[in-house]
Amino acid sequence: MTEFIGFLAAILTTVSFAPQAVQILRTRETGGISLVMYILFTVGIVAWLVYGVMIASLPVILANIVTLALAGIILTLKARAVMTARRSARQPIVQGATAATSAPIA
Repeated sequence: MTEFIGFLAAILTTVSFAPQAVQILRTRETGGISLVMYILFTVGIVAWLVYGVMIASLPVILANIVTLALAGIILTLKARAVMTARRSARQPIVQGATAATSAPIA
């Protein structure tokens, strides 16, 4: 009975995460999620996975392997988006030659 409850909890929590993961994977839109939150979340999943291995709990291990795979992909997409945005923000804005010649002559 204990293992059944463990599997049920593992299935429900992993499945509840799936719709958000699928949406982000489809759209590649990560603007609505926090990079820091996903880093902490992913580290927490790794800790749960290690814990599951230490106590030899198959429900904990399986649920966290699946969730870690999804969260890792999302974290990678979010980190890339943040790095791309930061690079874009650092690039100087180059104005065309017409900007200097378009002022009225006095």
